[in-house]
Amino acid sequence: MKRVTLGGSEVEVSQICLGTMTFGNQTDQADAHRQVNLALDAGITFLDCAEMYPVNPVRRETIGLSEEILGRWLALPGIRDRVQVATKITGPSQMVRDGADFDGATIRQTIDASLKRLQTDRIDLYQLHWPVRGSYAFRQNWNYDPSGQKRQQTLDHMADVLGALADARQSGKIRAFGLSNESAWGLTRWCDVADRMGAPRVAAIQNEYSLLFRHFDTDLAEVAVNEDVTLLSYSPLAAGLLTNKYVDKAMPEASRAAVDKASGGLGNLGGRKTARGQDATEAYHALAAEHGMDPIHMAIAWQLTRPFEVVPIIGATNVAQLDHLIAGLDVKLPEELVKAIDRLHKSHPMPF
Repeated sequence: MKRVTLGGSEVEVSQICLGTMTFGNQTDQADAHRQVNLALDAGITFLDCAEMYPVNPVRRETIGLSEEILGRWLALPGIRDRVQVATKITGPSQMVRDGADFDGATIRQTIDASLKRLQTDRIDLYQLHWPVRGSYAFRQNWNYDPSGQKRQQTLDHMADVLGALADARQSGKIRAFGLSNESAWGLTRWCDVADRMGAPRVAAIQNEYSLLFRHFDTDLAEVAVNEDVTLLSYSPLAAGLLTNKYVDKAMPEASRAAVDKASGGLGNLGGRKTARGQDATEAYHALAAEHGMDPIHMAIAWQLTRPFEVVPIIGATNVAQLDHLIAGLDVKLPEELVKAIDRLHKSHPMPF
């Protein structure tokens, strides 16, 4: 598998990343360890986690469990030096730190806590899960209101956090720094403040990106290219919507939507499960069939055709799903199919 370097850092990773957000909830430890072994055998050495995982739903009592499960695997002989591990500090959340924002002092504590759960002496990429000033991710774009933000307060927060990250990198606890659910303005300012301080520069940004959700394509893509920041794209299958398993209002047992609904949620895949989203999904499936292509493999392969550096994060609730994903990682899209996808995107812009 091709390897890429995250932004301007020295961290080299596989071009595909395995997400672990279901470890400890939909995926038990035995299956989780089978998944990471299968991924490693396929050349996937990059693993993404977070202190708040598992999700769907997030529960106070399971915070950190995904890191613990991953850590038991990392502690096995001969494993740690073969992989690169990313994790994140949670942004404002009632489930973690009672909703309090994080600062430099918090970062110092959470890095140590993640290292302990992961049973390792270093984190290859340490990410900020959510901006403390707010975000338009997860459908918050429809009524996003940044008018309450205070610019100097934000810049002071960035300097405080970057100071803690600089100390962590100096001590060898982290190798690189990344963002998540961030905006073009935020990414630019993080880079500016880091340059002024001589602190770690942003190496990667983990934002949602898929055939159905292409907010990254304009302003963020421009910043990422010019500032040398790699996109780690989460939900490349739109939380499973692009698999088309929810066609005709279907709700497969043990699917993400079904688990969410059973836990008291809406079962709408975080606002992705809309009529327009289903229409777009069916159109992409028809296009894949036209070209004799598996639609899931097409959706992942398309990401690697973009004019900016992308590392898709694939995830599965079980080994069978992961096996199917891995089977398509060598797929290359013909130019005519890429152009057809661009045309189809114009017919189905922002379906959720």
